[in-house]
Amino acid sequence: MPTSKLDSIDRMILAALQADGRMTNVELARRVGISAPPCLRRVRSLEEAGLIRGYHAEVDARQLGFEVQVFAMVGLASQAETDLSAFEERCRNWPLVRECHMLNGEVDFILKCVAPDLSSFQSFLTNELTSADNVASVKTSLVIRDAKDEPGVPFDVLEARLNESA
Repeated sequence: MPTSKLDSIDRMILAALQADGRMTNVELARRVGISAPPCLRRVRSLEEAGLIRGYHAEVDARQLGFEVQVFAMVGLASQAETDLSAFEERCRNWPLVRECHMLNGEVDFILKCVAPDLSSFQSFLTNELTSADNVASVKTSLVIRDAKDEPGVPFDVLEARLNESA
């Protein structure tokens, strides 16, 4: 379902669920101003279209004992598609890697990693990441503190853009 096919109610549903994925369908319907049955149909349609990919609890990593968060900038020796895909697959299998994004520019990938402590991350870095096939360079930056960590997309920006073009 392309963004252009979404109406304002679909966008309100997405924004509300992004803010609170645990709300009941009845509460969601009330917030967006429609009755529960069509609201549920819309949610199911948004799920089937892949616009809602899942529902997750936001956990506090530090309170769970994951004290270290690191961004690793990875350069590969080869950027052939098969090598890029192989590296992405390897990242999906490393538990400490929570996000993996391919970039353009000097760095091929940026990884967001979490670990219980610095020695655990160092072990991963030296035994797994830097020794992985095709990895030419790794530069890391340790997160000191989070100023903002907001998942999802800014629906208010989307609404303003859509209102400008209307």
